[in-house]
Amino acid sequence: MFFLVVDDSPTMRRIVVNALHSFGYENVVEAENGKDALLKLQSDPVEFVITDWNMPEMNGLDLTKHIRSSGNYSSLPILMVTTRGLKQDIIEALQAKVNNYVVKPFTPQVLKEKIDSILKSLGKA
Repeated sequence: MFFLVVDDSPTMRRIVVNALHSFGYENVVEAENGKDALLKLQSDPVEFVITDWNMPEMNGLDLTKHIRSSGNYSSLPILMVTTRGLKQDIIEALQAKVNNYVVKPFTPQVLKEKIDSILKSLGKA
């Protein structure tokens, strides 16, 4: 499984990447915003996106909408990881068709449960 981790915070990217490695996922590429992520999607064999919402240049919600409107990537699993925990924010992310949602701060176990849940729902677990 090849992951793309998108967050403008290098520290948060490192936390997520380290968690993925601890789950046995070694193939990970990082992006610092949505625009960077779109470039990585074109050059790397990404199979799963974990993205923050609040980022400069292109936020995670716009990235999700862009991925969902793209024929090549429209079914790519997307997990939104963000500080935005209001019910309306969660509804907006789900309407944009993220597969699941995690509110920061989170534990590695919660991250693993969300990833496993998405993969199971897609028949990839």
